[in-house]
Order: sequence, then structure tokens, then C-alpha cells
Amino acid sequence: MRGRSDGGQKKRLITSVCVVAIFLGFLYVYYGSIFGSSSNGASALEYGSKSLRKFGSSYLGGNDEADGKQFESSTKVGLEDGEDVVPKTFPVCDDRHSELIPCLDRNIIYQMRLKLDLSVMEHYERHCPPPERRYNCLIPPPSGYKIPVKWPQSRDEVWKANIPHTHLAHEKSDQNWMVVQGEKIVFPGGGTHFHYGADKYIALIASMLNFSHNNLNNEGRIRTVLDVGCGVASFGAYLLSSDIIAMSLAPNDVHQNQIQFALERGIPAYLGVLGTKRLPYPSRSFELAHCSRCRIDWLQRDGILLLELDRLLRPGGYFAYSSPEAYAQDEEDLRIWKEMSTLVERMCWKIAAKRNQTVIWQKPLTNDCYMEREPGTNPPLCRSDDDPDAVWGVPMEACISPYSDHDQKAKGSGLAPWPARLTSPPPRLADFGYSNEMFEKDTETWRRWVESYWNLLSPKIEADTLRNVMDMKANMGSFAAALKDKNVWVMNVIPEDGPNTLKLIYDRGLIGTTHNWCEAFSTYPRTYDLLHAWTAFSDIEKKGCSAEDLLLEMDRILRPSGFIIVRDKQPVINFIRKYLSALHWEAVATADSSSDSEHEGDDVVFIIQKKLWLTSESVRNSE
Repeated sequence: MRGRSDGGQKKRLITSVCVVAIFLGFLYVYYGSIFGSSSNGASALEYGSKSLRKFGSSYLGGNDEADGKQFESSTKVGLEDGEDVVPKTFPVCDDRHSELIPCLDRNIIYQMRLKLDLSVMEHYERHCPPPERRYNCLIPPPSGYKIPVKWPQSRDEVWKANIPHTHLAHEKSDQNWMVVQGEKIVFPGGGTHFHYGADKYIALIASMLNFSHNNLNNEGRIRTVLDVGCGVASFGAYLLSSDIIAMSLAPNDVHQNQIQFALERGIPAYLGVLGTKRLPYPSRSFELAHCSRCRIDWLQRDGILLLELDRLLRPGGYFAYSSPEAYAQDEEDLRIWKEMSTLVERMCWKIAAKRNQTVIWQKPLTNDCYMEREPGTNPPLCRSDDDPDAVWGVPMEACISPYSDHDQKAKGSGLAPWPARLTSPPPRLADFGYSNEMFEKDTETWRRWVESYWNLLSPKIEADTLRNVMDMKANMGSFAAALKDKNVWVMNVIPEDGPNTLKLIYDRGLIGTTHNWCEAFSTYPRTYDLLHAWTAFSDIEKKGCSAEDLLLEMDRILRPSGFIIVRDKQPVINFIRKYLSALHWEAVATADSSSDSEHEGDDVVFIIQKKLWLTSESVRNSE
């Protein structure tokens, strides 16, 4: 009996060892390698079992704080030469997180048990993970990912594999938002309110305002537009041919991939919501705001959301509103229309035009109407110490931002028509003590620098290689201005703690946002073709934030085969070089700036390209 028992135990032991071995072999095959591919058939990139790492136990709902600490950067990286520990490879996030937006991730809200007011859209605002809950891994592309369709063809079609979500095509099938056709998703140009095409709708708005030739740009006087609740941004897409650039804005809501589709199409767009915080744009930034069936309750909280639009509109700016309240005759719509009409009248807005389902209000040119209101009229004027340009994390207020003395005297913004305003010194230069000569010198300097960049990039790019561009520290927007003749658009980013020069950028007819690079940007992965980082790493190190985290964030938002231009000190370049292999980036060119600047000779220009790679799971799924 003893012998038979021992034999059974041995058999069970051997069986257990075999099962464990098979399981470990499965893990190795499943996670162990990543196969590279590229549009030109480059050889595969292979990654070994070092890529295997435990992900998400804390992030996805675990309560063990110790587990969460594994996501911290391996080092608090300094930019001076030293013996920093640099990973040979970064692990790859689970395929489930191929669309991760760290500061707009519902899992973080649930796990951190944030008490948010859903009625005012707080759950759609930014809530960033603390360092111990961050993913320090590379975001993988989805199964079958392809290099995006080039502009302008991308306005009308994208690869379905790149954004494998077709629910909007089914949900909005009667409104011509988008249609699935084989391997592509096609955009006919329709919208909830303009089923027959955004181009016809835009011409209608122009004709309502009696603009010449039914052109909404009004001979260059309308250049920057805010489209609230933009859907897949077809309104903004069709404005571009009129030399109008729109900031298409929508939250990551039930139509959760709408901004992702917009950016994949090559249309300027940003993830944001009219909730409790000011939108990240300075006052008097837009000539026109637009809302077409955007399902926003404009009457809530004493009209605070409409007052936020008022803050953002320039003197004499327009708000085009297409909604049932503007024409329907049922009791509820009539009530809303009456209350909204009363509210905008107290705000001194006038109806510029009303036709069928659309009404267009116009904001006053001066403060005169505000001063003539009865004492105690609501909404009140904002306090004299309120800064209408302070936006990062600043709560909205239900008050009217009066015009500056300059705008009051000028009876308007005083801006030149587009395209002259791009190179004309903006009136608000004086807010920073900048002279016209400083502005003109900055414009010329960046023109030369960008010309030098393109000479370095020219062996790698064609005329249509780049479309979505981000300037991570835009200053006065002269980098973007130098790209005017390129077929690109630029998201100009201004640090939240520096001079608030974003208003100068908008005054030049460009667009952008405020941001803190210690946190993740409000965009989907793989949305930009080119990132320009002028001293961004030097700045983030001064804040005490992780430069390694910034590298991972740049990798997240950069498209495969996209480029990064770093302009910074030599120690920064040395630091980044250490991470090229781990990030699957490759150096394209390096140059000191002595050839293109008399004053920045100690800067180095370093150009990098991100390789296209797919996880083994993605390869299997696409076969």
C-alpha cells in the first residue's frame, strides 16, 4: 500500500509540473514577443520575455496600495549626465488599454471613489491618476492598425481597424455622420441637424448673416470658431476650405469615440466639456461659437454655461444655435425658448438672424449695454479682480466678463483680417510688455528655425506625411505661423504656470490650449503626426516632475511613424537618447542651433521617429 501511494504521488507531481510548464509556455508565447511591421515592410522588431510585467491590479480596482506603486517611474530622472537606471525596454500595456486617456479614464473615478456631481458633468472633466496609479507602459495599437489615410482624403474616410468602433454609424445612420464601407469608415459630411451636408449648412449660416458670396469667413473677419458638442467634427472639417479653423469640442461621453474620429480624419479637435471648470482657452478667443443639437442645458445654474461662451467670444462675436427650442411649438420647447431669450437679453446679446431651426445671437461690441442695465440685474458683471484669462482648473462663474479698456475704446478686438492677422502684432502684446519689434523678431526667428527643421526632415517626409501637429510650448505661436504654407494644423500648447500667451496665439488666428505637462494630455492615443518640444524637458524637470513620464506620454499621443522635434540643452538630448531603444524610437537627425540662431547656440535640435509595432496578440487577431 505504501509503494502504490508513493507511485501515485509521483504521477501527480509529474502531472502538476507538466501543467505548470504548459501554462508558463503559454504565457511566454502570449506575452513574450512583439512583432514589428511598417508601411514599407521593414523587418520585425522582436521583444523578449522582459516585456512581461503585471499590469492593472491596482488600477482596475485592487485595494492593495503596494501593488499600485509598481507603476511609478523607475527613477526620478535628472537631466544631468549620471548613472541613472534606464530600462532596456518598457513593457506593453494590455490590449484593452489601446485607447487609454489617463486623465479621462472612468476606471480612475471608480477606483478612487471620487464623489462627483453627474448632473453638472464633473465625471467628464479631467481627473488624473496619482503617480502610484499610473501606467508606465507603452500603449499598443489596436489589431490590424494601419498608417492613417493622408489628408485631404482623410477628411472623408479612415481605416476601420484604427478606430474599431462602428456603433456611431448604426446609431446615427439616418443623419449621415459616418458609414461603414468594407475596411474603411466613410464620412458623408452630415450631422444631427445637417443631414444633407455641413457645407450647405455653413453656407446657410453665412447667408443668414448676409456675408458676401455666402462665405462664412466674411472676408477674413471670422477665423476662429468653437464648435461645442461637435460629433465627428464634420462642421469643423468643412470650415477649413473657407480658411476658418474650428476647435471642435466634445466629451468622452456615450458617443465616446467622436473626438478620436475627428483627429483620425485630420480635423482640429479636443476632449473637453462644459461642466464646472472653465474651458482651457483665454477670453475673447473666438469669432463664432456653434451648437447644433448639442443637448446642453443652457439655463442651468443661472446660465453659467452660456456665460462661459460669452467669456470666450470676441466683441461682436456670434453664437449660432440650431435646436428644437428655436422653432418647435410644444409647451416645453416654448418655455425653454422664452427663458433663454430673456437670459441672453439680460446678457446684452441681440438676435442677428433667425431662420427655420437656427438662431444666431451677437455679443455687444462694447460695455455700454452692461452699464445701462438696471442695478441688481442678473447675471452680474464679474468682480474687478477676476482674471478672465485664468483657466487651468478655475471654476466657472455665473457672471459677465466686461471688456478691457482697449477693447472698449476700439469698439472691437482691433484684429486684422485673416491672413494678415497671422503676422500683425496682436493688440494684447501690451498685456505682457512685449513690443512690436519683439514680436516681429520672434516670428522671423521661428521662420528660419522651421525651415531648418524641414531640411532635416526632408529625407523622411513627403508633402502629405504630416497633418496633426502639436507645439508643446508655443510661446507666441510663431512655430505654427511658420507652417502656414504646409498642409498641417497646429495645436499650440501653453504651460499653465507660464506667461498666458495663448491669447496672442488666438489673436493671430491660430488655436491651442493650456496644459500642465506633469499630467497626461486630453487626447486619445496615436493622434498627432509631429510633436515639437522646445525646452519642454528642461521645464518639466524644474517642476520636479518625471521626464520619463513625459516620454511615455509623448509616445502615447504620437502616431506610429510620427516624428518628434526636440530643441533643448545637450544633457536633455543625452537623456532622451538613453530611452530610444526602450521606446522603439529611432534617431533621424541631430544639429546644433549655431547655424540658425545667434542667441540659442547652446541648444541642440534632435529629431526622432516612432517605429510602427504591433503586439503578438494584435498580429494574431488581424490574421
